Amino acid sequence: MTSTTKKQLFALAVAVVFAVGACLLFPRVLAFAELAARELRYFWWLILILALGVWLAFFTGRSRRE
Repeated sequence: MTSTTKKQLFALAVAVVFAVGACLLFPRVLAFAELAARELRYFWWLILILALGVWLAFFTGRSRRE
């Protein structure tokens, strides 16, 4: 495991702990997260459009390194 991977896993762990802690300390954060998850059921197409936009922004037009 490289040091970059370790840093990324640590950052992910910190983000998860922060999110869980916020939900436990502030119940309205949990209510907001539940509402957001419920609404994603209806707006799945918006996520697909966003993913397509990210893909187009980062992966099209890249010069090939040969």
